[in-house]
Amino acid sequence: MKKIWAPWRIKYILGKKPDKCFLCIKETNSSKKKHFVLLESKYSYVILNRFPYTAGHLMVIPRRHVSDLEGMTLEEMADFFLQVRVAVTALKKAVCADGINLGANLGKAAGAGAEEHFHFHVVARWNGDHNFMPVMSSTMVISECIEETYKRLLPYFM
Repeated sequence: MKKIWAPWRIKYILGKKPDKCFLCIKETNSSKKKHFVLLESKYSYVILNRFPYTAGHLMVIPRRHVSDLEGMTLEEMADFFLQVRVAVTALKKAVCADGINLGANLGKAAGAGAEEHFHFHVVARWNGDHNFMPVMSSTMVISECIEETYKRLLPYFM
């Protein structure tokens, strides 16, 4: 029997599910830390993914609730992709990533978990980072708690 412990997921499993889009961030004094916001720009946020593929898995999300690239203005897209570049640069410095996966799942058929709010994944990768685990046991290993990753990354976004 295969076992892997992910105790941080119990908050999601047992917790109340939001009635609204979980990517729409209501701005309050406590919202930055609550949502692991690393950077805010005029049209976008950079946040840590609460359920990451690897340590330092970031998401860039538009402030405006928009479902796809076609719905974004040129000004929003320029700002958005500038924040993707900032996120890539910060990850390379903060976690010494050997590579970065960039991507978006557009539509449910493409695997979008939040298809109503477009977002981009910025995922740090290292040579040999997942080793045999995904191949042999279909298991991913996250090497650091999200709170520690947030502390590690935050100085690179100031």
